Amino acid sequence: MIPVMLDLASLRAAYQNGLTPLALVEEVIARCNACDDPAIFITRAKDEDLRAAAMALMARAPEPNSLPLWGIPFAVKDNIDVAGLPTTAGCPAYAYQPETDAAVVARLKAAGALVVGKTNLDQFATGLNGTRSPHGAPRCVFNKDYVSGGSSSGSAVATAAGLVSFALGTDTAGSGRVPAAFNNLAGIKPTQGLVPNTGVVPACRSVDVVTVFAATVGDGVAIRKVMDGFDAGDPYSRKVEPVSLPVSGLRVGVLAGPEREFFGNAGVEALYDAAIERARGLGATIVPFDYAQFRQAAELLYNGPWVAERLAAVKDFIATNAADFDPTVRAIIEGARAYDAVAAFEGQYRLGHLRQKTLAEWAKVDVLMLPTSPTIYTVEEMLADPVTRNSHFGRYTNFANLFGYAAIAVPAGFGPDGLPGGVTLFGPAFSDDALAPFADALHRAAACGMGKDKTAELPQASRVPEPDDGLVPVVVVGAHLTGMPLNHELTGPGGKLVKTCRTAGDYRLFVLPGTTPPKPGLIREPGFAGSGLEVEVWKVTPEAFGRFVQKIPAPLGIGKVTLDDGSAVSGFLCESHAVAGAQEITSLGGWRAYIAQRN
Repeated sequence: MIPVMLDLASLRAAYQNGLTPLALVEEVIARCNACDDPAIFITRAKDEDLRAAAMALMARAPEPNSLPLWGIPFAVKDNIDVAGLPTTAGCPAYAYQPETDAAVVARLKAAGALVVGKTNLDQFATGLNGTRSPHGAPRCVFNKDYVSGGSSSGSAVATAAGLVSFALGTDTAGSGRVPAAFNNLAGIKPTQGLVPNTGVVPACRSVDVVTVFAATVGDGVAIRKVMDGFDAGDPYSRKVEPVSLPVSGLRVGVLAGPEREFFGNAGVEALYDAAIERARGLGATIVPFDYAQFRQAAELLYNGPWVAERLAAVKDFIATNAADFDPTVRAIIEGARAYDAVAAFEGQYRLGHLRQKTLAEWAKVDVLMLPTSPTIYTVEEMLADPVTRNSHFGRYTNFANLFGYAAIAVPAGFGPDGLPGGVTLFGPAFSDDALAPFADALHRAAACGMGKDKTAELPQASRVPEPDDGLVPVVVVGAHLTGMPLNHELTGPGGKLVKTCRTAGDYRLFVLPGTTPPKPGLIREPGFAGSGLEVEVWKVTPEAFGRFVQKIPAPLGIGKVTLDDGSAVSGFLCESHAVAGAQEITSLGGWRAYIAQRN
C-alpha cells in the first residue's frame, strides 16, 4: 500500500515489500492529475519521461533501496535547473532550456531520486507569500483561502499534498521556512556554502541557499546530506567542518517582552508558547533573549542595499522586459536603483555592527527558537496589501542568511482556526547536523502529523539520533524526579535532564508501603489500557550509573522502560509481588501528582 505522505521510511518499507518505482510513478502521475490545486507546478515531467526514468533506475540499480534515494520522487523549484525542463523563475519571458542539471539535482538523481516537475514560485524568488506569479497562487493545503507561503510555494504544497516525497526550494529571506510552517512540513535551511548553488537563478547571490521541504526532519537532513559538498562552480561554496552543540541541557533562546509580535494572531502566539513548553519538556533550558539586533538586521534585507543584488541578478533582462515582471516584484527590484556603492558599504558596516551586538545574546544561549511566521493571511488579504503583509512573514526569518546561520523549521501544531503554525531553530554556521536531533524531537513532541496528514505518526525509522556523548540515559519515576528528595543523586555527579515525557500506556504505578522517603513502584502490565505515566529521562556518566544502580533497594531494580514514543530506556521498575495490596495511583498520571495531592 502506498502511504498518503510519501516519506522516505514508508516508501522504503513499501519498496522492500514489493512496490516498484514504476508502480510508484503511476501513483504519482494519478495524484498529480487528480490534484485540485492547478498552480503547484509550472512544468511537469512528461508521463512517459517519468516512466522511462523509473525503468532506467531499475535497470541501473535493480535491488530495492540499493541507492540512498532509490525511487524517491521529488519536485524542483523553477529557479533551479533540471536538464530537459525549462527554467522560468516564474517569468515566462525569461525562460531558457538548461543543458545540464543544477549541481544539487545531479547529486539527487545519481542517488536514485526521480524528478516529477518544476514548481511555482514568487517570481524571481522575490516574496514570502506565493501570490506573485503569472501561473497563479498555490494554496495552503489546509484551507484554500490562505496563501501557501513563498517564494517556494509550489514546492511546499507538492510535498504537503503527498505528490512527492520532498521538494527543493531556495531561501534568501525565509522562502525555505515560511511555506513549511503554512503546510505542516519540516524546512531544512542549510548554512550558506554547505550546499552548492551552481545552476540556480540567483535572487541575492551572496546569501541564497538551496533548501529542502520534507515530511520529517530526518528525511530533510538525509536529503540535504546527499546534496552537500564543495562545488567549484559556486563562488560561495565552502569546505567546512561541522559545529557541535550540547547534546543535553540545550540553552534555547526565546522571544520576550516587546519583541514578541504576532500582528494580532493569538493562535500562532499560543502555538509558539506551547512549543516553548515542549522544548522545556525535552530538557532544554529556556532563556529569554533580546531580539532587537536580529530584527534590525532582518530589516536590511529588503530595506537596505541587499536589494541591489536582486537587480544585479536580472539587470539585463529587466532593461528590455520590465513589462513582463509582476508589478510588486518589479517595484522591489527597481527600488534597488536608489542604492549606490557607498550605500552598499554602509550596509555592510551596519550589519557588522549588529553582528557584534548579537554576540552578547549568543553568550546566553546555544540556539534560538522563533516563530517561523507570526501570522498567516488569505490570498485576498495578501493581494490587497502585498508589501506590508509580506514583511510580517519575514519578521523572524530575514536575518538568518545575512548572519550565516543554520536553520530548521518544524511544525508546531494547529490553531483553533485549523491552520498550522511552526517554529524555527537557529544555530551557528555549520551546526546543521547538530540542530537536527532537537528539531526532530520538537516535531515529534508536537504530535501534529506531517503535511496534510495531521494524524500521521512520524516513523521511528526517520528519527534523528542524538550523537553519542558517552553518557547513560536513565528513566526516573519517583523520588529522583526534579525537585524530589533523591534528585541530588543525579545532579550531584553531574547528571543532566534530557526530557520530561510519559511511559507507554500499559504501565501502572503504586505507592510502596514503608519507604523513606516515599517511593513508587512502577510495573508493566501488557494489555492494560492507560494513558502513560509522567517520567523524566536523565543522563549520567557510566561510573555514576553504576554507583546509582548499586544503591537501589529491593524490590526496585533497573529494567527497560518503554516510553510513549516507542523507545526503550533503562529505568526504575518494581517486582510485581511488592505491590500486592499497595495503593494504586495510576489514575493520577504520575508520582508528582500524587505528592501534590498528599501535601
